[in-house]
Amino acid sequence: MALLRNNSASDDAYVVEGDGVVLRLPRNADYVEWAELRARSRAFLTPWEPTWPADDLTRTAFRRRLKRYQRDVRDDEAYPFFIFSSRTGKLVGGCTLSNVRRGVAQTCSLGYWIGEPHKQQGYTSAAVKALIPFVFDQLKLHRLEAACLPTNEPSSALLKSCGFTQEGFARNYLRIDGAWRDHLLFAILSTDPRT
Repeated sequence: MALLRNNSASDDAYVVEGDGVVLRLPRNADYVEWAELRARSRAFLTPWEPTWPADDLTRTAFRRRLKRYQRDVRDDEAYPFFIFSSRTGKLVGGCTLSNVRRGVAQTCSLGYWIGEPHKQQGYTSAAVKALIPFVFDQLKLHRLEAACLPTNEPSSALLKSCGFTQEGFARNYLRIDGAWRDHLLFAILSTDPRT
């Protein structure tokens, strides 16, 4: 069961706890650990992500990223989280709730990544399961969407194990690793059973 603490209007405002994981908004102090984990995992992550800018791992780019994150949260447009192991306190990956759409849609999109040293240890699954109640109970959204490449069988299996239903196939849906790629489309609704 996920637990949300909304402590203040600071960077610590949102903390989501799950089974073996703690998710919170990124901070300036996370830069070194984040840059090292992303650099170490670059070859592992590249096939599944948009092309990294040349300066992606620099401190300056990280500061720009944090400013955008703060604006997105303030404007209720996106909620970026870093995933930490509750046992070790180490950064293991990240999840982002993006494209928050209110009005008649009441939906957002889920993206996630895991550092290569932490793959297949249950962190991503635990983080996604922890974010589902946050999306439906705290943000009061009706639908959470996700997409993955058809060749990314671990991601497809993860989404299904977290209660997502595969709803479709989108041609040339997102530009990943420098090319437009087809994606499988998944969603979970606030009215669906929770795993």
